[in-house]
Amino acid sequence: MKALIIIAQKDFRDEEFFEPKEILEKNGIEVKVASEELAMAYGKMGGEFMPDLKLEDAKAEDFDAIIFVGGIGAEMYLDDPVAHRLANDFHGTGKIVAAICFAPLILAHAGILNGKKVTAWIGGKEDLEAAHSAVYTGKAVEVDGNIITGSGPAAAKEFGEKIVQALLKG
Repeated sequence: MKALIIIAQKDFRDEEFFEPKEILEKNGIEVKVASEELAMAYGKMGGEFMPDLKLEDAKAEDFDAIIFVGGIGAEMYLDDPVAHRLANDFHGTGKIVAAICFAPLILAHAGILNGKKVTAWIGGKEDLEAAHSAVYTGKAVEVDGNIITGSGPAAAKEFGEKIVQALLKG
C-alpha cells in the first residue's frame, strides 16, 4: 500500500501532516510526499519537510490514496489544475481521496464533492454547501464512499486512522 500526501510549500498545518503520516507508516503503508517544488516545505507551527516529488510528477496509478493537508498554505492548490487532475484521477478509479481542514475545498473546486457528506474547517462550510453542493456535517471526520474529510488539527489522529481503515479494507 502506498499513499501520496500533498503539502503546501509554506504554511501547511503541521499536525494535519505529521500525525496522519506517522499513523500510516506505523500501519505499514508507504508514504510519499509531494509539493509544488523539491525544496524544504515549512509548516505553520515550525515543522519542516523535504518533499519526495513535485506535484506535477505524481501519478494516481502509483498510489492507493491521496491526502491533501490543510493549513492556510493549502490555498495555493484551490484552483490548481494539477491538484484537480490528481484528485479526479484518484476519485475516478475509486481510490481513497482524503483532505483535512481547508483542503476539502480543493476537492470541492475539483468537482468531486457534489452530493457528498463532508466536513472541513468551519470557515469553508458556506463554499462547500452553496457553490459545490456538498453536505457539510460538522463532524470531526466524515467518510462518504472513497472520500474522507477531516475538520482540522484536533481531528488529525482520527483522520489518519480512518484512512488506514479504508486502505486496509480495500
